[in-house]
Amino acid sequence: MPAPVAIGIDEFRTLRELRLEYIDKTHLIQRMLDDVGTSVTLLPRPRRFGKTVNMTMLREFLGKSETDNASLFEGLHIWGAGSSVLACSAPWKPVSSMS
Repeated sequence: MPAPVAIGIDEFRTLRELRLEYIDKTHLIQRMLDDVGTSVTLLPRPRRFGKTVNMTMLREFLGKSETDNASLFEGLHIWGAGSSVLACSAPWKPVSSMS
C-alpha cells in the first residue's frame, strides 16, 4: 500500500516519523557540503515548492539536537553518501533559517 500523502505538513521529522509520502531531496545536503568555501546559501523557490521542508531537513541533519536523528535519514540518498558526509550530521552545528 502506498504511503499517505501529507497535506499541510512542513516538518521533515513529522513526515519521516509518520512515514508519509516524501520526495527525497537529501542530495541537496550533499551538494551543500561538497561546495567548499560557501558561507551562505540562498534557496529561492516558487510557492508550495518545499522550502520549509528543505530547511527543516537541513536543520535535522546539521543542527543541534537532543536525540539521534540518523533514523530520519535511513533509506534516503544521503544515507548512501558515505561516512564523510554522514559524519557532518554530528549534532553540534548551529543552523538558522527564515521562512
